[in-house]
Amino acid sequence: YKTFMWPAAFWEKVYEPVIRRAAGLGALSGAEDPSQYDKGYRHADLLVIGAGVSGLLSALLAGRAGLQVILADEDFRFGGNALAMQGEIDGKLYQVWIDDTLVELANMPNVTLMPRSTAFGVYDHGIYGVLERLADHLPQADKPPYRQIMWKVMAKRAILASGALERPLAFADNDRPGIMLAGAVREYAHRYAVASGNSVAIMTNNDSGIDTAIDLTKAGVNVTAVIDSRQATASHQNLPKDMRLFAGDTIAKTSGRKRISSLHLESGATLDVDCLAVSGGWSPTLHLTCHHRGRPVWDDQIVGFVPGHDLPPGMLLAGSVTGAMSTKSCLEQAVAAVKSALTDLGKKTISTPKLKADDSAYAISPLWQMGANPKSRKFVDLQNDVTSKDIKLAHQEGYRSVEHLKRYTTMGMATDQGKTSNVLGLGVMAELSGRTIAETGTTIFRPPYTPVPIGAFAGRSRGKHFRPTRLAPSHQWAEQNNAAFVEAGAWLRAQWFSREGESTWRQSVDREVKATRSSVGICDVSTLGKIDIQGRDAT
Repeated sequence: YKTFMWPAAFWEKVYEPVIRRAAGLGALSGAEDPSQYDKGYRHADLLVIGAGVSGLLSALLAGRAGLQVILADEDFRFGGNALAMQGEIDGKLYQVWIDDTLVELANMPNVTLMPRSTAFGVYDHGIYGVLERLADHLPQADKPPYRQIMWKVMAKRAILASGALERPLAFADNDRPGIMLAGAVREYAHRYAVASGNSVAIMTNNDSGIDTAIDLTKAGVNVTAVIDSRQATASHQNLPKDMRLFAGDTIAKTSGRKRISSLHLESGATLDVDCLAVSGGWSPTLHLTCHHRGRPVWDDQIVGFVPGHDLPPGMLLAGSVTGAMSTKSCLEQAVAAVKSALTDLGKKTISTPKLKADDSAYAISPLWQMGANPKSRKFVDLQNDVTSKDIKLAHQEGYRSVEHLKRYTTMGMATDQGKTSNVLGLGVMAELSGRTIAETGTTIFRPPYTPVPIGAFAGRSRGKHFRPTRLAPSHQWAEQNNAAFVEAGAWLRAQWFSREGESTWRQSVDREVKATRSSVGICDVSTLGKIDIQGRDAT
């Protein structure tokens, strides 16, 4: 916005080409998409979006009540964050409870399970856009005819159980390879049996980070230390006795060439690590609640935005999307949401089980950035390389509205649309302005939730199927007699008929005119429409 302003003539011929080459975005292929797509329609009494523990329980109870249920989740496995956690529901390990629930759901004829299916948009009259991915994960020989199907789901009621997304923290050189979200490290360990490092440190400002340290240790991952910006909390007592804990401490900077090799703390301590797991809190995945112009509200208790009261018609909420951060509260909300849906639909409510589950506190303390060195690069948006320094510059130059901040810095404008960076960036801006995040405000979200291929929107309507060619009854005869065709709307209409020895259209037309005037000519004008004669006198 402030550079490449002069001379103006240089922009198109010099500046823009150089910037585009440096951006590394590549070029779009001009080749035709070889994949095939389709569209479909589904109807349901209840659409459950998200198959974590809240979504699974919602679908199970609604299915038992006899509702026509669709359960959609973007992952290839149902279970949500519980797949990457250690815990129990009603005396069963999370994975066992998930498997048992899925077996029952799969045997219900009134329940449709849709893995690899993303609910990307909420539209009028209870219509939801759902993109189902069918082929990308399969070997070429096993691929079905269609790569993806775009479903229009007409749902009388919907339960949004989309969970929450973990967010990072800003500190010096936080873009080094080996620095990951704590939830990702946990997921690699529990879902794929992969240790993200040989020496892992955890930086946190909430109890989720403490749980990560405990889970990783039980899984056999070497956790070197836990750095917690909070002073001593009750959850610290659950850590292994021999684990190093730096309470009330933060990260000053990181070191390493090809990946992280050490941490330098504000207290002066240095830790040799090859993986840093960061948990800066969790942000409810409330995007679909905004698609009818609903605006999130700030919740100081979870240090995050939660859905407001102006939800899309027919939408109910359950689980972490509401700010519920314990398994027990997520399950309780699922029960309440299903009861509300049954009441709205005039169905008889069913008895619901009281499930025993973890009810530990989330206990988060606000923390956005660490380290006092003003020259260091603290990345807020890792996709668009937006740093806390960029946000500070925007503030200094008067771009204090969140809309202006977004456009001036490009924060939240990458492919993830700010899912991990927006709240962190707003926290940094709030610190600079001396206002609360509630006073700072937030942008809202529009569909699609994640990118949807253009081919999926088109479905079968591509090439000749996009604009079918209409043929007159005489078309085949005209082809056999060397007709020259012209496009007349969707029709191919014969203009003239070439004969041997005729080199121009005028010669053919002159011959046809003479023939018609001296004898008879027939013209097929069905391309112009038809005359429909009705009534008792029609014969």
